[in-house]
Amino acid sequence: MQSKSFSLKLNHRIKPFKKSIEVDSDKSMSIRSFLVGSVSQNISSATNVLESDDVLSAINCLRKLGVKIIRNKPQSYKIYGKGLGSLFAKKNLTLNFGNSGTLARLLIGILSTTPNIEIKVLGDRSLNKRNMKKLIQLMSEFGAEFLPKDKFNFPLKVISTEMPVGINYKAGVSAQLKSAVILAGLNSFGNTKIIENEKSRDHTENMLMHNSNSLIIKKGEKKIIKIYGKKNLNSININIPGDPSSAAFFTALTLLNKNSSLKIKNVGINPTRIGFYELLKKSGAKIKFTNKKRKNNELRADIYIKSQKIRPLIASQKYYVKATDEYPIMFIISALTKGTSIFKNVGGLKNKESDRVKEMQKMLRQIGIKTLLSKNELKIFGKGMIDGSAKKVIIPNLGDHRIAMSAFVLACLTGAKTVIRNFETVFTSSPSFLEIMKLLGAKFEKQK
Repeated sequence: MQSKSFSLKLNHRIKPFKKSIEVDSDKSMSIRSFLVGSVSQNISSATNVLESDDVLSAINCLRKLGVKIIRNKPQSYKIYGKGLGSLFAKKNLTLNFGNSGTLARLLIGILSTTPNIEIKVLGDRSLNKRNMKKLIQLMSEFGAEFLPKDKFNFPLKVISTEMPVGINYKAGVSAQLKSAVILAGLNSFGNTKIIENEKSRDHTENMLMHNSNSLIIKKGEKKIIKIYGKKNLNSININIPGDPSSAAFFTALTLLNKNSSLKIKNVGINPTRIGFYELLKKSGAKIKFTNKKRKNNELRADIYIKSQKIRPLIASQKYYVKATDEYPIMFIISALTKGTSIFKNVGGLKNKESDRVKEMQKMLRQIGIKTLLSKNELKIFGKGMIDGSAKKVIIPNLGDHRIAMSAFVLACLTGAKTVIRNFETVFTSSPSFLEIMKLLGAKFEKQK
């Protein structure tokens, strides 16, 4: 189910607000709960699930592969696990991943080592452009085959291996690739060993941690994940917290909107996901995590934000992996904060839903903000809060939810006359975004 296409028109500055909200549930964890549940034994349950386009794509793909998934009530599901290696694909089956890179990489991880799989895989216009070379190389090491040869983007044909054998993998910044290797390794003969060179989000490991016969994690100078193949997985029973990436946009709006404060309830604060909040705190933002709890091996808390002036953002390389999705909104904060902000190691943003550095530079240029990209570093020459009422901003159809949400926040803060094409892409991750913005006082007009 893909949302109907529409554009948004904005030309009003938002007034001060003092509110309490809940954001959409975590997308990464919602998708993973269905994938892990489907290859586990018995019946798994997932509650407070994000019901966005990306998650619905995951449910649809798994149902096509023979997994029974029942929706008991809104956001609450039972997943009837088939066990490792038991997903089944009819001849000439096509799986559509929609806009979701997470679903694409992780499900291909599962299917690569599942016997008798020969299917066509594709995504939407944006996902079909993304480079899958590293994923293809890794799954080929397990023995899977991808056709046509030397093509690294969707559509592709995936042919699984009948004799998958565990591999050794040195993981970089991509949690999706690491997760794909974990999921492929679970159904392979022998052991798979992952050495984490750079820390990346760890939701997959957290979800599997109660399977000590299948997965062991050693934490030292470098994290080592050992996967013992062909062991049955126990069912999961998971409640999904709010998404810290979705919360970031409301945090940015509050921080920069004078005399405003906001409480965001029940947000996941997994240490691998909160680089955005850490960087803002380092720059002088008064952001508090209160009411902390641990559930399903994941930390969650309420986030409290108050508007104030902050210093320019200086994001060293270490922030990239902990705040990848939040870079577009951090670029907006930097543009509206006086001084030069610096973001190192931004090269990976080229292979997201769009080339996020290039597209954000174009957006900021339209409101008169200078940026400089050299090698792997972006400088943004912030002017402080600007009156954009005489400016026009047009965001084309990029199929990129984070760019669309960032443009919305920029329009609310500056009053720039803004048109955001194909805003429905935001529903891939945050179906409640417009509803919450309305509650905070944002004014916008939908156009077909």
